[in-house]
Order: sequence, then C-alpha cells, then structure tokens
Amino acid sequence: MTIDPTLIKSSFAAVEPHGSAVTAYFYTHLFEHNPDVRKLFAEHLNEQQDRLWAALGTLVNKLDDTDTVVNVLQGLGRRHAGYGALPEHFPAVGASLLAALAHFAGDAWTPETEASWTALYGVVTEVMSAALTEEAAG
Repeated sequence: MTIDPTLIKSSFAAVEPHGSAVTAYFYTHLFEHNPDVRKLFAEHLNEQQDRLWAALGTLVNKLDDTDTVVNVLQGLGRRHAGYGALPEHFPAVGASLLAALAHFAGDAWTPETEASWTALYGVVTEVMSAALTEEAAG
C-alpha cells in the first residue's frame, strides 16, 4: 500500500480534537506493551507528549513537502540517538502510534487508513533509523 495523503489528513483531522489524550494513550500503550523502553523517557511526560503531538502535526501538515518531512525526520532520528533509542524500538513505537490513532479516529479509521498510516510509518522508520544509526556511529 502506498501513502494516501487524503486518508492521512482526514484521519488526523478526526483525531486532532483529542490532542494530548492521543499522546497520553500512545505512551500508556507503549509502556504497557514494552516496559523496557520506559527507561528511555523522563519521569514526567508532559513536555514529551507536546513534542510528539507537534511532530505528528508537522508530519501530516507537511506531507506534500518531502524535503521538509525528510529534514524533520532526520533531525528527530539524530536527537533520538542521544536518548538511547535504537532502530529495533521503531516497531513498538509504530504499533502504539497506530493503536492511539485508531482509538481516537472513530469511523475515520478504516483498513485503508491503517494501511496508509502503516506505509507512512515505514518511511518515518526508514529515515529516522538511518539518521539515528549515522549519528550513533558518528
């Protein structure tokens, strides 16, 4: 499946009114299913939740601007190297992201929407992992 910007944007619009509840759900899901990654995060997640929400908004709003998206993702990948993130963490993060989006999107979450988000997250993983690995090797 390819990335369908219309499905990404319409499903994000359905999720957007829930704001910080989406990122709170994401972190709860992530830590419940992957308790070993909890140590990579600060005790209090308010600021981290805000940063995640801003990054998601940028990703969706700039979806048609490949250069900007790649630059943002490369920067995120480099920063995550300093937090101790590893490429093998990406599948767990993706599963929790999809779970959070599905939970809040309601009827806007269809199999096609999930496939499009999965494809988008594949690009996120590819770009961030490359930057993370390059930075860690640095």
